[in-house]
Amino acid sequence: MNDQASPSKLFFASDYMEGAHPLILQRLTETNLVHSAGYGTDEFSESARAKIRKACNAPDADIHFLVGGTQANATVIKSILRPYQGVIAAETGHVSTHEAGAIEAGGHKVITLPHRNGKLNADSIERCIQGYWDDANHEHMVMPGLVYISQPTEFGTLYSLEELTKISEICHRCNVPLYVDGARLAYALACPKNDVTLPDLARLCDAFYIGGTKCGALFGEAVVLPRHDFIPHFFTLIKQNGALLAKGRIAGIQFETLFTEVSAGSGKVSAEGVSAAVSSGETSSDETCLLYEMVGQNAIAAADRIRAALVQKGYEISFECPTNQLFITVDDTQKERLEALLELSFWEKRPDGRTVLRICTSWATDQRDVDRLIEIL
Repeated sequence: MNDQASPSKLFFASDYMEGAHPLILQRLTETNLVHSAGYGTDEFSESARAKIRKACNAPDADIHFLVGGTQANATVIKSILRPYQGVIAAETGHVSTHEAGAIEAGGHKVITLPHRNGKLNADSIERCIQGYWDDANHEHMVMPGLVYISQPTEFGTLYSLEELTKISEICHRCNVPLYVDGARLAYALACPKNDVTLPDLARLCDAFYIGGTKCGALFGEAVVLPRHDFIPHFFTLIKQNGALLAKGRIAGIQFETLFTEVSAGSGKVSAEGVSAAVSSGETSSDETCLLYEMVGQNAIAAADRIRAALVQKGYEISFECPTNQLFITVDDTQKERLEALLELSFWEKRPDGRTVLRICTSWATDQRDVDRLIEIL
C-alpha cells in the first residue's frame, strides 16, 4: 500500500479516513480548558453515560470508554472468558481476520464457524456448544465461553431482530454470554432495513460496544454492559490491559455530543444548537433524533446512490448488503482503471483471478464526491 495516495483521487476506502464531526470538534474546543477529573470519572463522561443509558433503556448499565475497536474487543473478551475458554465467531468475524491475533495473544482461541453473508446461524452456534459437551474428551478441549457477532457484519449485512433473538435465546439457554461488536453501529441504526434498536441490543446481549471511531468521533468506543457488574472490576481490568485513557473526558465529550438529541427535520444541525442541547439537555423541536443516528444517515444515503449506479452500469455485486459498505468483483483491467482514480479497499482475490474491492461511505462522505464516483463508474 502506498504511504500517500494521490490528492486527485476520491477516497472511498473506509469510514475512518476523516477526523471528526465538526460539532464534536466545537464541543472539544469549548471545553478545552475546563479542569476535570481523569480516567473517565469526569462530569462529561458521566453525562455521556446517562445519555447512553437512556438511549438503550438500560438504567443500570455500566458504560466504559475505550480508544479503539481491537482494544475494546480484546479487553472485553479477555475479561469475560476463563483461561480455558474460547470465543465463537464467524470465519469472517473481525476478531478472526483483522485483529492480528489480539484475542489469541490474550490466551484465548477464536472458535470459527461457517457464515452466510458474514452472519452466524443460531443453530450452528447451538451445535458448536452442544458438541463440546457431548464430546467425551471435552475436558481436554477449549470450552466455548462467549459468542461474538458484529452489527453490521464485516460484509455490511445486518442481523434481524428475529435472528438476534434466536442467538440470544440459545446463548442464555447454554449459559454462554453474547457480545456484539458495534464498530459501525451508527450505519446499522440509520439503515431502513434494520429492525434492531439500541434497547434491543441492551435487552438481548450481555455486552456490546457503540462504535465512535468509524461513526463521527476522533476515536473511541463505548462499551455497554447492560447488567451492572456483569464484569466485576472492569475498570481495573481496563487499566491492567493498558486501555484506560487518562484524559478520559476527551472520549466522554465525544459520546456526550453524539448522544445529544437534535432536530431531525432539516437533516442539518448547527454547532450552536448542539452546544446548547448538550449544556441544557433540551432540544427546541419535538421531532428529534440522536446525532449518532443522524451521522449514519449520510453514509446510507451515499451508499444507496452508489449501489443503484453499480447495478445500472452492470457491475457485479459480490454480495448484497444494505449498509455503508459495497463490494464489487472486477477483472484486472477494471481494477487498474478504478484504482487510478479511486482509493478503494482490497477485499479478497477470487479463485478465478478476479478481485473483490470494497467501496465504503461514511458520515463525512460528500455527495459531490458521490457524483464524481458515479461518473467514473
